[in-house]
Amino acid sequence: MDLAAATREELIALIERLLERVLVLEAQNKELAARIKELEHQRALDSHNSGKPPSSDGPGVKPHPKSQRKSSGRKPGGQPGHVGRSLRLIDDPDEVKVHTPSRCKVCHQSLEQVPVVRCERRQVVDIPPVKAVVVEHQAETKRCPCCGVETSASFPDEVAAAVQYGHEVATVAVYLNQGQLLPLERACEVMADLFSCPIAEGTLASAVGRCHERLAETEAAIKRGIKKAEVAHFDETGTNVEGKNSWLHVASTAALTFYAVEQKRGREAMDKIGILPDFQGRAIHDSLPSYWQYAKCEHGLCNAHHLRELTFVEEELTQPWAKDLKELLLEIKQAVDGARDRGAAELSNEMKREFAARYDSILEVGLKANPPPERTGKRGRPKRGKAGNLVDRLREHKGATLAFMEDFAVPFDNNQAERDIRMMKVRQKISGCFRTTDGAEQFSRIRGYISTLRKQGVPILAALRQAIAGTPFAPAMALYAQQS
Repeated sequence: MDLAAATREELIALIERLLERVLVLEAQNKELAARIKELEHQRALDSHNSGKPPSSDGPGVKPHPKSQRKSSGRKPGGQPGHVGRSLRLIDDPDEVKVHTPSRCKVCHQSLEQVPVVRCERRQVVDIPPVKAVVVEHQAETKRCPCCGVETSASFPDEVAAAVQYGHEVATVAVYLNQGQLLPLERACEVMADLFSCPIAEGTLASAVGRCHERLAETEAAIKRGIKKAEVAHFDETGTNVEGKNSWLHVASTAALTFYAVEQKRGREAMDKIGILPDFQGRAIHDSLPSYWQYAKCEHGLCNAHHLRELTFVEEELTQPWAKDLKELLLEIKQAVDGARDRGAAELSNEMKREFAARYDSILEVGLKANPPPERTGKRGRPKRGKAGNLVDRLREHKGATLAFMEDFAVPFDNNQAERDIRMMKVRQKISGCFRTTDGAEQFSRIRGYISTLRKQGVPILAALRQAIAGTPFAPAMALYAQQS
């Protein structure tokens, strides 16, 4: 358009079109800026300010995860009064080798018949070469001298084939595969290299299957024990079964561990597992919405998650209230730990009221920094952002967040479940996915058995040997079910 020859009406129409275009560009620029900011926040997430595992940070990524623990001011290493541990001489060695001097080191006189003045002892702890032992069973047949009938001896029940592996071979192989997380092929290689006992992968898979079958009642007993616990921990992590995304769920206490692999993560899977629908204690979790649907139990939230989220709000969104709340939560934890160490059963009412008031005051500041968004007329709830969602959760679930302050039996975090579920991630790194659903179920049951017995101080190899033999060790339930 020739502006010099344009009429007044044409110029006005042009200006209106330009204004409309500016408004459109401003809206697009606002959306793009918000998107860029969101992507920057996603890129800034790592293990120190979110629930992402440290392994996802990558090599050399800065900043490294920061510990929330305060410095004690003590130097690293053993502290004064610490009793060190080292190899010590034992009184009954398996073998004694006596080294006798034959001649004097000065005049070379024979010392063969000279009595010993003193003896210095040294011991070497070693493992002798291990080799599989073949035991042949022979069933004799005898003919009766009276009636002439031949009678044959019976083989022991565990000797069912002409040539077979014994329970010890199956125990060690299953332990390597399920306890130490070696893939089938590598477990078989270890059996051949260490014990000169090569076994086929199919043989090991069969042993794992037998162990799984014979632990069915033990797993059910562990499940019942967790249902009766006063405090139990729950968590879930992604895995891959038969090429499909699935979830490994864990429910545990300080002495019991139960695993289950399901295709779903939420309420449907939790109902199928069957612990939370009947659980009436306090469930410690990470605030996944599905957990809140169980009303029979009380709830407790993992404050380790909160500390990481507050770190993100403090560092990436530069909101000072997040630092204040982090410090308050750690201060409450320190007060609870100190009171427990002194033998107290709870904090004073005055101290709890003061902590709760400070908690509310800090969240009011957080709410002002992240006010609820105005309705735009679009369908659905407006986005609150990470900081806004965190403020809403901490205000709505104040009781679950501060449950550790009100009841010393409630832990500060959900580390118990996270420690129990960590072995699944280790297995994924070593062996990858589960090729079959049966393999995932076998791992869950056997691993739960191993984890439970390890918590209770039971020798694992002996317990696996009992399971393979058909008489699995019964974990302590009455004593441990109430512990968290």
